Order: sequence, then C-alpha cells, then structure tokens
Amino acid sequence: MNITMIGSSYVGLVSGACLADFGHRVTCVDKDKAKIDALRGGRIPIFEPGLDQVVADNVKAGRLSFTTDLRDGVAAADVVFLAVGTPSRRGDGHADLSFVEAAARELAGAVKPGTVIVIKSTVPVGTSDKVEHIMRTADPRLDISVASNPEFLREGSAIADFKRPDRIIVGVNDERGRNALSEVYRPLYLNRAPLLFTSRRTAELTKYAANAFLAMKVTFINEIADLCEHAGADVQDVARGIGLDNRIGSKFLHAGPGYGGSCFPKDTTALIRIAQDFASPLRLVETTVAINENRRRAMGRKIATACGGDLAGKTVALLGVTFKPNTDDIREAPALAIIQALQDGGAHVRLYDPAGMDAARATIEGVEFGGSAYEVAEGADALVIVTEWEEFRALDFRMLGQIMRSPSLVDLRNVYRREDIARHGFRYFSIGRPDHDIPLHLVEAAE
Repeated sequence: MNITMIGSSYVGLVSGACLADFGHRVTCVDKDKAKIDALRGGRIPIFEPGLDQVVADNVKAGRLSFTTDLRDGVAAADVVFLAVGTPSRRGDGHADLSFVEAAARELAGAVKPGTVIVIKSTVPVGTSDKVEHIMRTADPRLDISVASNPEFLREGSAIADFKRPDRIIVGVNDERGRNALSEVYRPLYLNRAPLLFTSRRTAELTKYAANAFLAMKVTFINEIADLCEHAGADVQDVARGIGLDNRIGSKFLHAGPGYGGSCFPKDTTALIRIAQDFASPLRLVETTVAINENRRRAMGRKIATACGGDLAGKTVALLGVTFKPNTDDIREAPALAIIQALQDGGAHVRLYDPAGMDAARATIEGVEFGGSAYEVAEGADALVIVTEWEEFRALDFRMLGQIMRSPSLVDLRNVYRREDIARHGFRYFSIGRPDHDIPLHLVEAAE
C-alpha cells in the first residue's frame, strides 16, 4: 500500500519506518525542513534503539522517503496517518488539537478520492468526528473515510512494540476504513496480534483509559512503598507477591520517584478534562495526578535526609535525568522536580545522563553537568540514582568511596541492595524498603 505519515516526530517516524519495514511504501511529511533534511541525510532526530538502522534499511530499499511538501506527499496515498503533536493546552490541560485541525484542513484539498484518513495522535473523544467535519466542510464532495488508530509505543522499545504489539485498536465507522486498516496491518497476521475493531470514539477513549490505568498502577505501588518504609516491609517483595496474580500482573509495579514522560502526565490531565466536560468526573485519576505531583518533590526530602537533614551547601550528584532508560526524553521527568527541590534547599546539583544531556542543558539552569557518574560524584555529599540506566547498575563503590566527600547512596530505583552497599561503607537509602530495622515498640504500637 501507499501510506503517508503526517508528522515525523516520535510516533510518526517510528510508525512510518516500521510500516515500510513491513513492505509498504511510506512517505513521511513534516513542515520542519531541518528535520526532513536531517532524515534525508541519515541523521535521526530522536534517540530510540534500533530506529536508525530500520530507517536506513528502508530508505536504501526505496520504501521510505521524506518530504516537506504535504500535497506531493499524499498525492498517491491510499492511507494517510495523522501523527502530529497534541500537547497539553496552556491554561486548562486539555489536549491542544490545533495541529490536528490544521492538518485536516490542508489534507482536504490534497488527498485523492477514496483515501482513508487515520488519526494516530492521542486525541480526545470525538476528534475523528471533528476531523471529518473539517474536511467535508472544506469540500462537501470529498470522498474519504476517517478512522482512529491510537499508538501504544513505549519509548526505548518502540520498534518491538510496533512489530509485536499486545493489541491493535482500530476505530472505524465504515467498511472502507476497516478494510484499509486490515490491509495495513496484514503483515502482523503471523504474529497473531489481536486486531480489535471498535467505534471511533471507543478507540479514542481506549488510549486514554490505558495510560490512566497504568499511571494509577504506578502510583498505587508508590503509596504501598511509603507504607513499607514505615512498617518494615519490602515493596519489591510485595510487588512480586501481588504481581504473580494474573489478574494484576507484574508490569508497572516498580516503586520509584513517580511517573513522567510525554504520555502519562499529559494524558491523565487531558482525560480528567474530558471527563469533566461530559459531567462524569474520574476521581481516581484526579487523585493519581495529585499524588504523583507531590511524590516528585518528596524525593527531594528523602535526599535531604541522606544529607543529614539540611541541603544548604551540600553537593548532590544525580545519575539520570530522562524519565526512563533508553530515551533522551526529559519531558515531565521526575528528575526535573527533584532538581528544583534540591536547589530550593540550597544544594549544588551535579548531573550526568547517558542520553539526556543535550536536552538537560537546554532546559535546566544552575546545574553542573559531568561526563560520567564518577565525574559528578567527586566531592559529592550524596549520590542519587534517578534513572535506572544499565551503566548505573554496576558502579565501582570502592572508587566512589574514595572520591566522594560523604559515602551516601540514594537509590530511587532500587537498583541495589542495602547489604551489598553497606560492605563498602556507604549509607543506603531506597524506595519502599526500610533504611534500618523497625524498632519493636513501633511494631507493637501499630498492632
């Protein structure tokens, strides 16, 4: 099939490259000339493991191309995907649909008869209806079909997610759209990926509901972690214990500093606004957002405890700024709120991340950047693991003990065990595990 992807950022580029890898002919369109020039030159503007090779292979094979000319890009398209950004709208938290609407108006005068328009972007309920209305208003004779096909890609493993998905959700209101999307995803037939057809509005809401549920799961285990610290339990064992129940599952039960990234914060806020507009408030989601916002600042207090209760004049070395490993994305990353809390307390902050340094330098002020974990740790009063990059999982604590001013490790991802770190003379602080034995009188009082 001839497929056009409008938008060549994360979702558009990964989806377009993978569809080309399936054998489709894909054109990626973007108004950002610098981005298109970079892609034509073989330079990938985002960090995603394996994406550079998939793009290069399909460009070489003639199945993947890039252009800034939308009209030329969609001229031969059987299916056009909209994968433009829908950031939080300033002031109210609703998803900003201005890019989607602008693309719809431009497409109305460019697509051939019979084209299927597929909304890949994360959009509020009813957006497919709005896009169809915009395009038919621009040209009442327009012969198109509009569908919804939300993405479920995880940064750091997006290619595997696209090629071996848990499910593919397709919202359609007619047979043309159903047939076209069936053909688009036919290469996944051998993988037996569930292809679920729903109404357009159901598909749109499914995306938000999925992300909100996962955000609640993360927040739940973080609250259980706080209880574990006070009660003398181990949250990792608790998580394993409940995760072995197949009704619950083990994923997203890793306690930490709170969720971040480009999806969960934006999508939970947007879903709250959608629900309010329909006079059907989602109290669990509202509480999840509030707890997560407070948690990130609370991590600053945990680090202060490791520094003796007072951050003033202390040097704190942070390992990791991206919201998760294997990405360079620092949007809404817990590290940002943690850094602000440390600076508010008077600490000098040093920072190192394997992939997020460029984004950090462009965003964060008043921080000293280093080229390795050991460089930022030299002379530090505390070392803090914020993101569980693999290179932070086997640190040389003998060396760290020699170069740090005070051997204290704050492990916000539970990468290590207290007994292993204690052998090197370090004080150890983690998430959801007591930093010391719980006195018997407190246990008895709780009973």
